[in-house]
Amino acid sequence: MVVRTLYVGNLPWATREEDLAEAFSQYGEVMNSRIIRDRQTGRSRGFGFVEVADEDAEAIISALNGKEFGGRVITVSEARDKEVK
Repeated sequence: MVVRTLYVGNLPWATREEDLAEAFSQYGEVMNSRIIRDRQTGRSRGFGFVEVADEDAEAIISALNGKEFGGRVITVSEARDKEVK
């Protein structure tokens, strides 16, 4: 199965990985979700990534980009590969 990684930005600080997976699974198959945390404090940095089935990716982006999640309007887009420096 082909997996696509979606970037999710502007997340509420209290968002847990389970919350993210639950919200996204309403629109397609979720393989994994992770919240990016500050290395020193362990606090959320306000964004994360969700791995979804390739065939569900476009529908999930359309359904959730610009929608309210936990009181904040989130950004959902296809994740870009890290640029090698």
